[in-house]
Amino acid sequence: MDSRCPPIPATIPRVNIETCKIRNIFPDHKVEGEVIAAWGEAKLVKHWDGGLELRGGSRNDHIAAREWLSLFWHEAVVREI
Repeated sequence: MDSRCPPIPATIPRVNIETCKIRNIFPDHKVEGEVIAAWGEAKLVKHWDGGLELRGGSRNDHIAAREWLSLFWHEAVVREI
């Protein structure tokens, strides 16, 4: 073996899986999705897995959102939170 090469370890060092998770590498990165549209205080959020969610707002905001969705995005399935 060449003296410039470091010795090969006898065992492979263990890696802590928790430190390798995305949320630990980029703590400021939110995995909450992207706001697609808003009606008053209600926000239509598209998640990274393709799901849609209608968050916040009053009853009237939800009615306006549902009406818009029925006219322009009728195939959307939206969860309300």
